Amino acid sequence: MDAFVSPLHELGSFEELERASAEEGTVLSATGCMDAQKPHMMYGWNNGRGMRVIVTFNEQKARELLDAYRYFDRKAVYFPAKDILFYQSDIRGNALTQERMQAFRTLFEEKDAAIITTFDALLDRLVRPEVLRGFLLRLKNEDTVDLEVLRRRLVGLGYESVYQVETPGEFAIRGGIVDIFALTEELPYRIELWGDEVDSIRTFDPDSQRSVDTMEEIVVYPAAELVLTGEQKSEGLDRIIKDGKKITERFRKEMKTQEAHRLQEAVDLLKEQVEELGSLRAAESYLTYFYQDTVGFLEFASRCAKAQEQKLLIFIDEPARCLEKASAVEKEFSQSMTQRLEKGYILPGQADILYTHQTVTAQIQQFGCILISAMELRAEGLTPAQSCFFQVHSVNAYNSSFELLSKDLKSYKKRKYRVILMCSSRTRAERMAEDLRQEELNAFFTTDTDRAVQPGEVMVLYGKLKRGFEYPDIKFVVLTETDIFGGEKKKRKKKKKIYEGEHIQSFSELKPGDYVVHENHGLGIFRGIEKIEVDKTMRDYMKIEYDKGGNLYVLATQLDLIQKYAGADAKKPKLNRLGGQEWTKTRHRVQKAVQEVAQELVELYAIRQSKEGYEYGPDTVWQREFEEMFPYDETEDQRLAIEATKADMESRKIMDRLICGDVGFGKTEVAIRAAFKAAQEEKQVIYLVPTTILAQQHYNTFAQRMKDFPINVELMCRFRTPKQQQEILKKLKKGLIDIIIGTHRLVQKDVEFKSLGLAIIDEEQRFGVAHKEKFKEHFTGVDMLTLSATPIPRTLNMAMSGIRDMSVIDEPPQDRHPVQTYVVEYNPGMLIQAINKELKRGGQVYYIHNRVETISSCAAKLQEWVPDARIAYAHGQMTEEAMSEIWRQLVEHEIDILVCTTIIETGVDVPNVNTLIIEDSDYFGLSQLYQLRGRVGRSNRRAFAYFTFRREKILTEVASKRLNAMREFTQFGSGFRIAMRDLEIRGAGSILGGRQHGHMESVGYDMYIRLLTEAIAEEKGEPVKKAADCAVDIQIDAHIPENYIESLAQRLDIYKKIAAVQNEEDKMEMIDELIDRYGDPPKSVEGLINASLLRNTAASLGITEIQQRKENMIFYIERPSPEQIDAISSAYKGRVAFNCLSKPYISVKLDRGQKPERLMESVLSVMKNAM
Repeated sequence: MDAFVSPLHELGSFEELERASAEEGTVLSATGCMDAQKPHMMYGWNNGRGMRVIVTFNEQKARELLDAYRYFDRKAVYFPAKDILFYQSDIRGNALTQERMQAFRTLFEEKDAAIITTFDALLDRLVRPEVLRGFLLRLKNEDTVDLEVLRRRLVGLGYESVYQVETPGEFAIRGGIVDIFALTEELPYRIELWGDEVDSIRTFDPDSQRSVDTMEEIVVYPAAELVLTGEQKSEGLDRIIKDGKKITERFRKEMKTQEAHRLQEAVDLLKEQVEELGSLRAAESYLTYFYQDTVGFLEFASRCAKAQEQKLLIFIDEPARCLEKASAVEKEFSQSMTQRLEKGYILPGQADILYTHQTVTAQIQQFGCILISAMELRAEGLTPAQSCFFQVHSVNAYNSSFELLSKDLKSYKKRKYRVILMCSSRTRAERMAEDLRQEELNAFFTTDTDRAVQPGEVMVLYGKLKRGFEYPDIKFVVLTETDIFGGEKKKRKKKKKIYEGEHIQSFSELKPGDYVVHENHGLGIFRGIEKIEVDKTMRDYMKIEYDKGGNLYVLATQLDLIQKYAGADAKKPKLNRLGGQEWTKTRHRVQKAVQEVAQELVELYAIRQSKEGYEYGPDTVWQREFEEMFPYDETEDQRLAIEATKADMESRKIMDRLICGDVGFGKTEVAIRAAFKAAQEEKQVIYLVPTTILAQQHYNTFAQRMKDFPINVELMCRFRTPKQQQEILKKLKKGLIDIIIGTHRLVQKDVEFKSLGLAIIDEEQRFGVAHKEKFKEHFTGVDMLTLSATPIPRTLNMAMSGIRDMSVIDEPPQDRHPVQTYVVEYNPGMLIQAINKELKRGGQVYYIHNRVETISSCAAKLQEWVPDARIAYAHGQMTEEAMSEIWRQLVEHEIDILVCTTIIETGVDVPNVNTLIIEDSDYFGLSQLYQLRGRVGRSNRRAFAYFTFRREKILTEVASKRLNAMREFTQFGSGFRIAMRDLEIRGAGSILGGRQHGHMESVGYDMYIRLLTEAIAEEKGEPVKKAADCAVDIQIDAHIPENYIESLAQRLDIYKKIAAVQNEEDKMEMIDELIDRYGDPPKSVEGLINASLLRNTAASLGITEIQQRKENMIFYIERPSPEQIDAISSAYKGRVAFNCLSKPYISVKLDRGQKPERLMESVLSVMKNAM
């Protein structure tokens, strides 16, 4: 970074301060600085060497500083303040702990580490670094490990024990395999033991559960900040119980029985969680009871620097504002704690988890620091020994005017300035240098940031800084892309996808008690797996209970005949009777109904498939130029979705593609590029959205992106007067409008196009089935693109069953942070604090109260709680005009809190709303909670979601499943998984509207889909591949022992996968997966895989059943060919019998000592060769 750093040393004031800072304990001040240049100066100090802590006044500022500082030092991290107000929440996401652990790790492991934080984070009490370091879990190959000790240790480190590791902070132990998803890592670790020795360590992909890379050694950081030895645990608990007792007695004397009871309950609950469950996350707010000697963050960093023999540099950005913020946090905290102490929510020690800002200031004075500010303002307690003023100027904004830029650069050249010009893409940087050379400037592109710039030169670099700056004293200037083109250009690093795994796991958790559908016997209840010994061989059977107490035992190898029953709602289905006629009748009835559906579907899709669509040409120069103007860098998923969409458009078939992506993951960009491609070839585009407000928002986006091109974009919705609407209709018919955006007003009879080429449906889950069918009829022969974050089960299904194409975008844009989610008991005091915290940082709040009749009184109640806030309410029964006015006020920040029903699900983007509070969240559906949560966190600020419920109420099972799923899926890209989970919790609606609903109820969702798929194939005239099946009943040890795979759900999943083994390649793949996930498979599992392979081979040869009767193996075959009969007769002379009556079979006698599976294998091989 010499190109940036060496000019700084020519500044006399910089040299002077740098010399003075060599002395420890000196406070220095640099004034005259501006935001754009601060990271440059902070990095230049000591030539980028030494550990640095950069402190600023709020989170947003810290994130901006981090962004800019990362250009100079990629390893810089952010250390967030603890969320001290919400420590007592029942369930909370671990996103904050994750970032804090990342920072501790950087301090422990990195040389010249840079941590950017806020002043209130310095107030937290922390465990000493030596203590934390002692708790790190280090494992390397050939280490000896005791599994029970390891399990206890991981629980002590705050990890949660699960069956299958999917998210950070979890671990699983299966036999000799340990999976750990460390909080600081992108991929989880898999440790395989040989006996008690570590045999190998690998990373693996949590989606496919397959290994990725091998490792020699790993370090696992705790998943909680409070880590304790057994002794500390019991001592701390004693202190807590003693303190609790004292205060409970005091409450009782004062006749405060409710408070006494509340406190007693809290202490008992904590004791139970810590002692019995070993969970320490609940105890984090009791830190001072467990550790008497804590340190602040600066002391923590200072000790880490000493351990690495590095100098610690502390920079305080705008010290006056930092101190102001710190005292406000302190005041708010003490008020809140006083209230909670009085009400019996907490113990006195919990109110003592912050240092005062005076203590921290005194510590800073003692360590010494550099205060960096724009103006010299007094910061109480920090007196600089020396202060210097820096002459720094901002640079001109050129607003994409190349003339102005070259004029300024020529003037810089004349005055012998050194210029660094930064572009956010390599091609753009090279092109820029080329263009500037043509203007007779000494410009060159380089990737070497250590090359010094000479006076009069322009050095073009590839990289991102937000704004440029100029040091007139040393004639040095930095210009960025934002200064030149206006609008912030964001770049993101390309993330390579490590996996190409399926997004969907086959067998959703099947638990005893679940309803299942057996293909031949109908609907029963799954009662678990039982081991039964038949003829001295153990086998696994699934037990299914039917009506009137009938039980059916199904061999676990025939699991593919069974599906989990998913109805459309939670009511109990009716069980079938074993051996009754009722199931056969039901199945025929449904088959008939399904045929009608298939006919309709197929006709629709046949028209789409048989008609040839318009074939677009390859990308033009304009298209490429238009795409380069996209202010962000595409994510890998987005790029794939764009390529797939364009490939569809350039082919002859009519496109029907579904794009699933989380809220704000760039689905609209895919649509914009497709629309541009269509408009270029004079095809019209219709863009349908569910609400007027969204239409307006998309219209603005499209108009903004297309403004430099001759493309006419129009909006059709209620904001247009009838006269304007008529005008638009005329223009559409004449083909004068290229892209029309609007609500379902656009599918009315009077809307005609000259040449419609592409229809885009946004937020597809908000349109009713009837609307969608109307679109289909309207747009036959037109390319369709559907966008959705959580597709409704039926659409997802059509995509899954291959009726439509699908692209999934599940990679977040670079500077989005997961929403910190809390599931908390409804408590007004806590909510007021959450609201005030958001309003203090200049943000806004959504408060969801989903009852229209009481919404105004809820808003009035909030107004009493937060008298200074500007509060409005909104619900679906308001007029469109009133709604639009409220959205406008919200966007322009004339409203602080919007109390509303779930109407915001389809709302506009308001990046400034970053706190969401939901009353009675247990009443909401999963995809609804997910959509609502997606409405916050649309900017680079940390967002918070509080799902509240009433403690007195017992949550229904479905509700608690939902809230837990929400916490599970705090990471990004989960919209898709949520839709899958929703399918499971609530089942699927009908594929074609309400009338099919009953049929789906009677046979269950999977079965219905299967019948439908078969019916569709039949309609299309394709041969219907009835799943050939062969029942095998021979003496073979084939089952999965419980000690190999403990979890029932995973065992069933593997049974299902093994049942699908069709050939040798599948077999090898299956064995690889088993070794990878569970270690070497025992003999019985290998037997199971072989049996499955033989069974599927037999089925493909037309054999329906294979039985073993004492010494004979009987093969029931529909139509044996004469060649097969000849081949078997000559291969097994004297051991064969044939029966060609009603049920033809071939019987072959076993040789003495021959294993049944060996004979079966050789017979099948003979038959196969004879074909």
